[in-house]
Amino acid sequence: MKVAVVGRLRAWTGQLVRPSGPLPPLTRRGQLFDLFLALGLGLAAFLDADGGDAEYRGPTYFPNIEVPAVPLPGAEPFDAHEPDQATLMLVMLLVVMPLVLRRRYPLTMLWAVLILAPLVSDFDAALRLSFYACVIAAYSAAVYSPFRIPALVSLPFAAILYTGLSEDAVPTVPDNAVPFLILIPIAVVADGLRRWKRRADEDRARLSTLESEQAEALRRAAEHERARIARELHDVVTHNVSVMVIQAGAARKVLDAAPGQAREALLAVEAGGRAAMAELRHVMGLLTMDSDGPDPAAGADLTPQPGLDRLDALVQRVRDTGVPVELTIAGSPRPLPSGVELTAYRVVQEALTNTVKHAAGAAARVLVEYSPEELRVEVTDSGGTPGAAAAAGNRRGLIGLRERLAVYGGTLHTRPRVTGGYRLTAQIPLEAM
Repeated sequence: MKVAVVGRLRAWTGQLVRPSGPLPPLTRRGQLFDLFLALGLGLAAFLDADGGDAEYRGPTYFPNIEVPAVPLPGAEPFDAHEPDQATLMLVMLLVVMPLVLRRRYPLTMLWAVLILAPLVSDFDAALRLSFYACVIAAYSAAVYSPFRIPALVSLPFAAILYTGLSEDAVPTVPDNAVPFLILIPIAVVADGLRRWKRRADEDRARLSTLESEQAEALRRAAEHERARIARELHDVVTHNVSVMVIQAGAARKVLDAAPGQAREALLAVEAGGRAAMAELRHVMGLLTMDSDGPDPAAGADLTPQPGLDRLDALVQRVRDTGVPVELTIAGSPRPLPSGVELTAYRVVQEALTNTVKHAAGAAARVLVEYSPEELRVEVTDSGGTPGAAAAAGNRRGLIGLRERLAVYGGTLHTRPRVTGGYRLTAQIPLEAM
């Protein structure tokens, strides 16, 4: 039981001496204000005490007759304890000096004022000045001190101390000062409420602006995501459907004359359709992913995103349409980030799709060159006549490629060849990978 009581007392004592927060930041303007406040208060109190009447007035037994105050030779002054001016000035400076550090050490300075009060209790002027300094120090301790409970407990102790020292220590309030003592606090409180309301309105406006910015950011993110999905669908669908259209047209032309060739073309159409469906399922699977993982219904059909290791299959599908394609790998192939490989794959896919659509009868050449600094992808064709699907082109594929490459710091250059045909070159830096 005793151990528990001692533990509770120790915990309660620890809470008393534990600061509730840091001191507010102290500015140079605040330090100068405190210095001038202390000096001004001390000077005002000294001038008020120095202007008082120190002449001795003897007792009078005729209350209706005015007796002039005449100093008697050899008589002591009215206040035998009144010090000379130098001593009074020194005592008053000592009383107000704690106010200079009232914001840096608020509770310590309050107790410094309280300890000095009994030492100057023989001098009424200094004791009254000490009371004024105590009021300011008490306010500073209540507002600034991180030790809240000791600061609040010190306030009634200060009141009891000055009440017991001397009645003259606590000044009386003249009747003509009462309206000011009522109206000035009301004005201060009203101004504080007005400032608080203005800050609350500013905070609400700031919060509303922040919410609007967040909503706009979400909207932009959704637009970017829709654009990314559109590019992905464009890359997946356009290539495979273009190949299927070419193969179906070839099958139609040779259906009666060469049924075997028509059958091979239809098989290529079927393979292209299956490839298109597999990649579409992959994209749609990404769209249906939730926090628990991919959609179980689509998971079985998802395949990894294509990379450079699947260029042979891509080139072969284009060859099956009747377009001669030569694939060359230069340099030393090495593993690259999946995003880089996907981007390079999409560059080749888009370039060959454009060759099929815009250069019927042309031959194409694909070059993938590895170097220590970059990955270079170049697709050229020998030129041909635009196909039926060329009129539907809107250059969205090239725009999507540039955006894909920009993610990895890459560039895309497209230009006609001097000897005829078209050249597409993509460069992706690899120094940081």
